[in-house]
Amino acid sequence: MIVVVDSGSTKADWKMINSAGTRTISTMGFNPVFHTENKIYQELQEAFDGGVDANEATQVYYYGAGCWDENLKGIVNNALSRIFFNANIAVEHDLLGAARATCGNEPGIACILGTGSNSCLYDGVDVTDNVTNLGYLLGDEGSGTHLGKSLIRSYFYRELPQHLRKELEKAYPGGKQAMLSQIYGKGTPNVYLASFTKFMSQNIEHPYIQRLLFNSFAEFIDRHVRKYPNHLSLPIHFIGSVAYYFQDIIRVVLEERAMRTGIFIQKPIDNLVTYHT
Repeated sequence: MIVVVDSGSTKADWKMINSAGTRTISTMGFNPVFHTENKIYQELQEAFDGGVDANEATQVYYYGAGCWDENLKGIVNNALSRIFFNANIAVEHDLLGAARATCGNEPGIACILGTGSNSCLYDGVDVTDNVTNLGYLLGDEGSGTHLGKSLIRSYFYRELPQHLRKELEKAYPGGKQAMLSQIYGKGTPNVYLASFTKFMSQNIEHPYIQRLLFNSFAEFIDRHVRKYPNHLSLPIHFIGSVAYYFQDIIRVVLEERAMRTGIFIQKPIDNLVTYHT
């Protein structure tokens, strides 16, 4: 059995492929920056309890958020090896997964816009360049977290149009205390901030929301994608729910900069299965 995994910070998609077919499983997402080996192992043990014969696995391909050096990859690898102890395990950064899922074996620029954001230059084999991603506190431009922060700032700074203010208060009751408690008093403020993209999607026709979206995506393109060599000649591909659902606005941002629009994929998992099988 071959296991292919795509894990963001919020959710992970698993594909188990054997002679009988393909099985799909979803679990919470894992990020070794925040999650320990034991935490990952315990969550997987509970998720797979009785439902997956891990002994069958001969190869595991794991692409995950936060897996950018050997130490962080090792945290995930060690946890996986306690579940799939008969398998060869390959842990890679989710950027390589994004590049393989969108570019295949061709050069291009791959972007991730989900809860967080990232990008890379890909030569058809390896990731050759990556503009540093500073995370949700300092960066993550174009991400759900970045969009959520822009909406909340607009609300509290009294810049949000009155109609949108009322709608936001209906969707998120409790006002300042409830919002700031979620942001500063909980363990996953980035996930909470990203949840505001649902409100933005529901109000996408409002010019103010369109402007917030455009500005966030433009900042991502200008600060990250336009720093890569040949960014005007290579296709710019996107992965993630934020990119997928707001792709019309991203296309406008790219067109204004004479950049090539590539493909938009909500989830890379199926493309990664094709790549590895």
